[in-house]
Amino acid sequence: MNRTHTLLHRLIAVAALWPAVTLGQATAPAAEAKPAAEAPAPVEYSKKGADTCLSCHDDDHVNAIFLTKHAQPNDARSPFGKGQLQCEACHGPGGNHTKKVKKGESRPPMVQFGRKAVTPVAKQNAQCLTCHEKSMSANWHAGPHDANNVPCAACHDLHAAKDPVLARSTQPDVCYTCHVAQRGEFLKPYAHPVKQGKLACSDCHQPHGTTAEKQLVKSTINQTCYECHAEKRGPFLWEHAPVPENCANCHAPHGASNPGMLTARGPLLCQSCHSQQGHPSLSYGPAGLPGGTGPTVSTIVLGNCMNCHSQVHGSNHPSGATLTR
Repeated sequence: MNRTHTLLHRLIAVAALWPAVTLGQATAPAAEAKPAAEAPAPVEYSKKGADTCLSCHDDDHVNAIFLTKHAQPNDARSPFGKGQLQCEACHGPGGNHTKKVKKGESRPPMVQFGRKAVTPVAKQNAQCLTCHEKSMSANWHAGPHDANNVPCAACHDLHAAKDPVLARSTQPDVCYTCHVAQRGEFLKPYAHPVKQGKLACSDCHQPHGTTAEKQLVKSTINQTCYECHAEKRGPFLWEHAPVPENCANCHAPHGASNPGMLTARGPLLCQSCHSQQGHPSLSYGPAGLPGGTGPTVSTIVLGNCMNCHSQVHGSNHPSGATLTR
């Protein structure tokens, strides 16, 4: 009994200490809380919208935007539509840019556009894709222009009444800014009528990106060519193998110094695949026998293989195996 009584008193004594320990922990001085980080200042837009911008940026190039789709007050999709942010929809909030600055201080910049703008290309294009992401889907991010960090404003001029890159007559000059080699190709004697304004780069290429080779509007070179040259599509009873494979096997797509935009003159082009052995492109004797000392066949010297093999793309003639008819 004595042992039990002693153990009971010890348990009661320990239990009596628990509230004191708990209370002491609760009333201990808490560690000083770290001050909360200051929230960034709210983004400010100018109260007068475009009127604030035009008080300084009042010139012909800026005002030309009112002749474009981006400044139509009756179009809710337009930055200047009812309730929209006008200039600041693209250039970002005016914030401190519109306020007075002290002498010697530089005015805080807004979003600028173009090749030489200080605004990062990713930020520039993000402003455009805010509205145009759906129309271009994911193609833009799959194309080489985005991969090479090209800003939208390098090609497009939103403030121009007529964006040069959207007109056939002026589009090539915009493309030639980067694609210099193609300018020279289109100036060759035999070329697609781009310099005449009858064809534009975008008739064959998709500048906003595609999974096709060379950003073509169709999945292959041949399908793109067939958009205009449908008579070369076939199918033919007698096919010329390089034709359905790739038009560029024989033709230079932008321009060449040879008729038909061929990559080389005949018979050199033809003989790059077809050996001249056993064919009347060698000298024939007076009796018409091979190995003679007579002159070389005139149709080869003065012309080319197509003087006889005229149906080089293919033939449906019953006796057209040699593509002569």
